[in-house]
Amino acid sequence: MNVLGIDIGGSGIKGAPVDTKAGKLTEERLRIPTPQPSKPDEVAHAVASIVKHFGWSGPVGITFPGVVVDGVVLTAANVDHSWEGVDAAALFGGATVLNDADAAGMAEMTFGKGKGQRGTVLVLTFGTGIGSALFTDGRLVRNTEFGHLQLRGKDAEHRTSARVRKERNLGWRAWAGRVEEYFRHVEMVFTPSLIVIGGGVSKKADKFLPHIHLDTPVVAAALRNEAGIIGAARAAASR
Repeated sequence: MNVLGIDIGGSGIKGAPVDTKAGKLTEERLRIPTPQPSKPDEVAHAVASIVKHFGWSGPVGITFPGVVVDGVVLTAANVDHSWEGVDAAALFGGATVLNDADAAGMAEMTFGKGKGQRGTVLVLTFGTGIGSALFTDGRLVRNTEFGHLQLRGKDAEHRTSARVRKERNLGWRAWAGRVEEYFRHVEMVFTPSLIVIGGGVSKKADKFLPHIHLDTPVVAAALRNEAGIIGAARAAASR
């Protein structure tokens, strides 16, 4: 089944049609900057432009960077706070809407490094913030948002996200030290059997993974920055 997947992030909105059985994009993805300010109507207009670009009239799955319950946005840490309380599913014309990291994690568990993994698997996406998807024996615990765990008196993502690395001009080794500190915290709390790093930085894993040392195995996501698109499409296909 082919479904259009759209991944809304704090800095960019990406979309492409997806073969949901194979877990692959069927066309080159389109990325456009997230409108600033990133209010609902402006983001909805950007999403509509992606739908129009692909001439799409079928089912659509959309991710959102915050807690989403039954299509309604409850938190919006990395986009405009006016999203809180918005029925995003209705705003997007009945599309399936879910948390961005949950979508990426489900894709990675189905087609990527999490496939067949038992125990506790933690998928963490590094971008404007830090998204999280927690799985126990393959079952998702929704809307975990572990980027907001407190480290040194602040949300972990304000110290450890990919955005912070760029803004503070941190070298890969220095940033890896921050990531390791964060991983040691989640390792202590959840005792995961595997940690999967997703988001745009996953394609540069060779620059920072060798500097991270944990008892828990840590791997880069196989689907990289396409995981959210694929996961969104699969969620829509399963409705």
